[in-house]
Amino acid sequence: MVVNDNAGNLTPRGALRLIASMLAPTKVRPPIRLEGTNNNKEKIMNRAQALPSLAVSTSSFRVAQWRMLLAAMFCYLFFYTGRQTFGFAIPGIQAEFGFTKEHLGWASAAMLWAYAIGQAINGNLADKFGGRRIMTAGAVLSCAANWITSFAGSFVALILPWGINGYFQALGWAPGSRLISNWWSTGERGKVYGFYVFAAGCASVLSYVTSIVVLEVLQLEWRWIFRLPVLLMLAGGIVFYLVARERPQDMGFEPLADTGVANADDKNHEVAHGELETSAQRYKAVLKNYRLIIAAISLGFQNAARYGLIVWVPVHFLGADWKSGDSLIDPKWITVALPVGMAIGALSNGWISDKLFGSKRYLAIMLYMFLGAGTSLWMWSLAPHSAVGLVALFLCGFFVYGPASSFWALCPDLVGAKRAGTATGIMNFSSYLFAGLAEPLIGSMLDSTGNTSLIFIVVTSACLCSAVVALFIRR
Repeated sequence: MVVNDNAGNLTPRGALRLIASMLAPTKVRPPIRLEGTNNNKEKIMNRAQALPSLAVSTSSFRVAQWRMLLAAMFCYLFFYTGRQTFGFAIPGIQAEFGFTKEHLGWASAAMLWAYAIGQAINGNLADKFGGRRIMTAGAVLSCAANWITSFAGSFVALILPWGINGYFQALGWAPGSRLISNWWSTGERGKVYGFYVFAAGCASVLSYVTSIVVLEVLQLEWRWIFRLPVLLMLAGGIVFYLVARERPQDMGFEPLADTGVANADDKNHEVAHGELETSAQRYKAVLKNYRLIIAAISLGFQNAARYGLIVWVPVHFLGADWKSGDSLIDPKWITVALPVGMAIGALSNGWISDKLFGSKRYLAIMLYMFLGAGTSLWMWSLAPHSAVGLVALFLCGFFVYGPASSFWALCPDLVGAKRAGTATGIMNFSSYLFAGLAEPLIGSMLDSTGNTSLIFIVVTSACLCSAVVALFIRR
């Protein structure tokens, strides 16, 4: 591989223009006359010789960028098989142990709160030790925790390993985000995080499909939901470790010049290139950024809405009203429309924040949150077995989860790539703290009313709160 020393000074867009100009047909020009001193002639010749090398280097770096993004996407594609299968296990757990929905809401909350605490810790660990090692460890340890959960014989034996699993799951997202921010600059992060969140959305689809396969195709009991799908996560973590590299420097490239610090105050506090920063300094710098804190609160409401759908929509569609109906589509498969919508929504929102709103992420967030509130209210108003329900559920997922790509792009945008892991961890701590608070409340409400469709009212309210708070992220 040929690497030019000046490669880091050329942006990907500039490099592409350079290559296009070199390949495009040009008018015949007279030979260049080398006038002046011998030193001037030598400089001109050296510059001419460097151009092909620069083009090769830029092309190689672009390939490496996409390789790192796809590696992180591939790994995280399987992570949700370790935590978003719980909703499908609830009916079987209830049938075996007689637990109430409120009890199971607390079990879900234990996982989410442990995940939140893990995010606040593990994002910083990724900044310190690198995302590649931490993310791989998360895949291995979460697989083990799921298997232990599958042998539960009591509520305590269920909630403890499931809660610990939340912490291990937190070793995935922020470290992967940290690695990505090392390879991609500010102007492309909306698109890039759109792809990354798209992988997370596809992971939701995969967790739903694999759970249904375990229950309906293989006809296995609920315990196997925690045993079979997570083997994919284990394989993904191993492949990621073999393929990914932490920084451009690890492959002989220059580091990115544009880390994405958004304002002068953050710029002044940014650590000089090559200088080590302590964990305390990283946390202090991140927590002082008020826009990031506002974004974290807005994300908290968004994630409460998201997990309200993820955990309780399967319960709603497997309920008595749907089981006794004459829907043309099996209710279990109707639920897949939700994560499919989430995946596509995340991909679209990142692009919209870059192209339509000029990287003003808060506008893309507000737009989708208001639309998410509207579609969730629409879903609530539909009668059971309505054919339109499939479309409405897809749109709920599309708009509720879509803004995630803009939220995560905000992390390196606001604090720079060097603190992206810590910032992502703090943001995700808030998001899962809110989601965890909502879970037992939702479970208690569904127990007392017996009306599972009320989940869509909760989602509507959370979406509206997220949209209003997002207005104050303005930058």
